[in-house]
Amino acid sequence: MRQQVTDHKKAIIPILPWWAGGLAVGVVLLVAVALIQPIGVSTQYVVLDGVLLHSLFPEAAENSPYLKAAGKEWTLATYEFLFVVGIPIGAFLAATVTNRFSMRVVPSIWAERFGPAPVKRLIWSFVGGFLLLFGARFGGGCTSGHMISGVSQLAVSSFAFSAALFASAILTARWLYPEREER
Repeated sequence: MRQQVTDHKKAIIPILPWWAGGLAVGVVLLVAVALIQPIGVSTQYVVLDGVLLHSLFPEAAENSPYLKAAGKEWTLATYEFLFVVGIPIGAFLAATVTNRFSMRVVPSIWAERFGPAPVKRLIWSFVGGFLLLFGARFGGGCTSGHMISGVSQLAVSSFAFSAALFASAILTARWLYPEREER
């Protein structure tokens, strides 16, 4: 029996071929390394926490061994922080320019699998984001730090991280969306 086609199953024609996107990321990495340093994102969340806590609640920041050093003498006016701020701005601009911007709290693929409740989606999005950030800090880097910068530097830990990330992503996708295995 053929299932009804929903909007998430429609073919999305990419703006760039995969290889052009890969080359663009490589060029950005080369420019970043040549001018400043390799690309990384997750540390900036710790810096933001540290800067905010040291400004608003200095006693709490000093009592946290993890945040004691982070943010005390740091500033948010850095290349790394502007890079992180630029990610959602760039995504918004790209979606707007390519006429692919849409406002939805519950994507159709989520609604089809788990129902249309936005609260459930937002809670699980927060849990997933928290786990990703915790894992990035625990693993000593995020996907951009390990998979782009680390692999380009042939770091063994980055290859191990990348393999573990892909394996866990495949297992998670198969667990969340078992009916999509047919493709």
